[in-house]
Amino acid sequence: MGEAIRIGVTGSGFMGRTHADAAHRLEDTQLVAIAGGSRAAQLAADYGAQYEESIEALIRRSDIDAIVISTPHHCHVDEALLAAETGKHALVEKPMATSVEDCDRMATAFAEANLTLSLGYHQRFRDSNKTVRRLFAEAAIGQVRCMQTTALFDIEVMREDSGFGGSWNWWKDPRSKAHLINSAPHTVDLCRWWMGAEIASIAAHCGTFRETDNPNENTTMSLWHFDNGLMGTFWSSSVTPSPGFPGEDFRFRFQGDEGILDVNPFDEIKICRNATWETVYKQPPVGFDDSNAAFSMSRMQAYCDQMQGFVNSIHGESGGEGTPADGRAGVQAVIAMLDSSQRGETVSLR
Repeated sequence: MGEAIRIGVTGSGFMGRTHADAAHRLEDTQLVAIAGGSRAAQLAADYGAQYEESIEALIRRSDIDAIVISTPHHCHVDEALLAAETGKHALVEKPMATSVEDCDRMATAFAEANLTLSLGYHQRFRDSNKTVRRLFAEAAIGQVRCMQTTALFDIEVMREDSGFGGSWNWWKDPRSKAHLINSAPHTVDLCRWWMGAEIASIAAHCGTFRETDNPNENTTMSLWHFDNGLMGTFWSSSVTPSPGFPGEDFRFRFQGDEGILDVNPFDEIKICRNATWETVYKQPPVGFDDSNAAFSMSRMQAYCDQMQGFVNSIHGESGGEGTPADGRAGVQAVIAMLDSSQRGETVSLR
């Protein structure tokens, strides 16, 4: 495919390390430099990359072709716009930005510069989720009518594990908007990717529990209506008391006219037709909630495949990673949930 794409990573927390690790593993990428955050110097040393004292200096380097943005959410837009201005492709960790308007600014800047802008929806590259997409393409449970999905965990457990990276101050920074903007984009993207459907309207109630010093939302219950007629519920919380509900950290259940589908992307994909349950796929342990196990290939394979997809897109080939439109859809849904809760009204996304 030619010379390796030279990569710079912004952010040195858990996701910065994740993307640095992926770029380090691939033959088609060369990890050149890392900047941003208290761990950047050590992370660069760990992977044989150079350390830059400022993110702007990293993005302006002439020996870098593409930037992977994994800084706090509110930083994404400025870093991406500078990358476009300096002729760099960008892979942006979700969420794309913290407003729909900023998503549009980013998409326009990269389109006008004829550069690739990709979104970090690594869940598309897990075999479990590919299996679900195939089942929907085959209409395995007939017309899909109802969906229930959960994203429940205890943030305190992750904060206590130093391996997940640096300060968590961004979590309670009002510029980060909410826990929801960190949690919901994967759920939104998988539903859209699996079914080829768009969310038409949203009603939601948002709250903040257990964290008395957090100005941001950390728990949401919401009703989604899709343009294909599907109605769904979404329950997200980062303060579900540990150990939580088994298997509910990332779970989808679908009801169709001809069967039901139980989807745990980190465990089993099960389908029931003719009153008989069948396991159609079992995901090997991913280790997403254990920093010591999180850099084995069971978790990293999806990120490596996503990085390869990003490289393929840069070369004008099909990459399969998230597009700017996909990133925008995730942010739009989150903003709609927050607006719905604040206004006490159903919000249309059409």
